[in-house]
Amino acid sequence: MTEEVIIHCDGASRGNPGEAGIGYIIESTSGVPLKEECDYLGQATNNVAEYTALVRALQDSLKLGAKRVQVYADSELMVKQIKGEYRVKNQGLAPLYQQAAGLLGKFESYTIAYVPRKENRTADALANKGIDAALTK
Repeated sequence: MTEEVIIHCDGASRGNPGEAGIGYIIESTSGVPLKEECDYLGQATNNVAEYTALVRALQDSLKLGAKRVQVYADSELMVKQIKGEYRVKNQGLAPLYQQAAGLLGKFESYTIAYVPRKENRTADALANKGIDAALTK
């Protein structure tokens, strides 16, 4: 069981809305990968993809037994909404925001931080892999 995990998550959409995918990596605080995931969402906006990646990564972190989580994402909007700096005005995002907030509340503690895309390359590559895998079938 891992007490604390680090999540790097990302969503991608080719067009907005367009073909969308998610990707995330969950690792121990010592950098050991615990789970890596990519998936195709179908037609969705980039913001929906970003939130979906976060929700799924949080669900998997709970399954791994994590009590604390550090989240890194390159969606400034999502990070600021989770931190309460921005309101969630888009009604399509509200349910995903509520789900993410509810999951975060299940951890003893969490942090969420914005990182530039270049520092989130692996999650970005996984999100695009999710799209590519579905489109090449």
